[in-house]
Order: sequence, then structure tokens, then C-alpha cells
Amino acid sequence: MKKKISILALIMLVLGLSACGKSDGQATSGITQSVKTESSQEKKTEDNPNKEKDLAGASGTTEGITESKDNTQQKSGTLVVYFSATGTTRGVAEKIAGITGADIYEIKAAQEYSDADLNWNDSDSRSTREQNDSSVRPEIGSEAVSLDGYTTIYIGYPIWWGEEPRIMDTFVESYSFDGITMIPFCTSSSSGIGRSGENLADNAGSGTWLDGQRFGAGASEDDIRSWIEGLK
Repeated sequence: MKKKISILALIMLVLGLSACGKSDGQATSGITQSVKTESSQEKKTEDNPNKEKDLAGASGTTEGITESKDNTQQKSGTLVVYFSATGTTRGVAEKIAGITGADIYEIKAAQEYSDADLNWNDSDSRSTREQNDSSVRPEIGSEAVSLDGYTTIYIGYPIWWGEEPRIMDTFVESYSFDGITMIPFCTSSSSGIGRSGENLADNAGSGTWLDGQRFGAGASEDDIRSWIEGLK
């Protein structure tokens, strides 16, 4: 009897160990599968470690292009260029820019003109000497301007001794005006525009030059607007 009980106990022990081994095997299999899955995911990441970085970079590039485009300064297509020693021509230039929506550029002399320089009663004043010598080219002190994108340029100056100041010749000889319509205007107390516009056209050697217009110091916006509309 004892022998039968021992055999039965032995059988139950064997069955118990078998069930336990099977359960352990399933657990081990599950752990193994989990490890394999994680390893596979890691390998995919390692195969393309820059995938997320590339996507971020592409997004960043798009934003950069958009921002650059937004910050690009758009030109109006029209530019007002002027030289003004006393401020009279500046006033007319600013009115033209306001009416046309044009950009504006001031020609400044590297050596500014003093009141003594502008004394036309002095035969030895700087301006008198310059105007008596058509070959003089005073140096421009303002930074160069890019004319790319402009199709129309109003170019203004005071009349000195019946002509354009020599610094205007310096300017027109420094640029190409191909494909640009050039419109001279001047200011004076009594003198007309004379040959100043033609002189500038000859010295420039490029551009399509229209007849110019003279304005007095008290030129109104309506007068200037009427002239501009008459050009169309």
C-alpha cells in the first residue's frame, strides 16, 4: 500500500514539474518576444538615426524661407534721387515720393557745402569754381544705391549758374540706367531748367530721358501732382 502511495506521489510530482516547466517556458517565450520587439525597434531607429532630425530640419527650413520672404524689402519700381544743398530740392523730392509712392535716395556730398561755398557773388567760392569747370566731379559721400528693380527714376537738383551741380554729373556717370525712364526736375528762384537735363542724359549715356521740370521753393503738392499726371 505504501508502495502504491509513493508511486502515485511520484507521478503527481512529475506532472506538477511538467506543468511548471511549461508555464515557465511560456513566460520565457513572452520575455524573449518582448526583447526581440524592442531590439527590432531600436535597430530601425539606428538604421535612420536622423529621421526625426531630418523632419525637424525640413520644417525649420520652410519656416526660414517664409520668414526670409516676409522680411524681403520690396521695391516700389519708382525711385526719387535728389541732391539738395539748402533743403529746397528735398522738399519737392519728398512730395514727389509721397504722390508716387516711390522710394527716395539722397545724394550727399562727401564734403558738405557751406554757406561760403554757395556764395555765387564770390568768384572764388567752391561752387563758382566747380560750375566754371565742366570736368569737375565732386565726390559723393552717401552710400551707393542699387537700381535693380526700378523702371522710373525722378532725378532732382538745384540750378547753379544755369546748370546742374557737378555732383549730379558724378552720380549719372556712376550708374547704368538701361531700361529706366529718367525724369529730371530742378528747383530755382528764377532760372529755368535750361540744358541741365540734356547734360545729364549726355553724361549718363544710358536710360530714356524725358524733358525736365523746374519748380520754385513754394511749389504746392497740387502743382507737382499735375505735372506728374501730365507725364502719363
